[in-house]
Amino acid sequence: MNSPIGKIMMVLGAVIFLVGLAILFADRLPFLKSLGRLPGDFSWKGDNWQVHMPLATSVLLSIILTGALWLVSRLSGKG
Repeated sequence: MNSPIGKIMMVLGAVIFLVGLAILFADRLPFLKSLGRLPGDFSWKGDNWQVHMPLATSVLLSIILTGALWLVSRLSGKG
């Protein structure tokens, strides 16, 4: 039996590991410090409230993840 579930779990584990490393070392990586504070990320403050809408960060992460998933599908031969 040659099930792809093992490979999928290994890739997901590697991705979770890399995200954990990025979070752990976020204060040392200058490009991660600016996420959430890009031009196009909006913030409103009132007396007892605050709203933050990271629009530009969401678009940037969407483009990066779309490209990464496209690359994975091309390399796996399913794209």
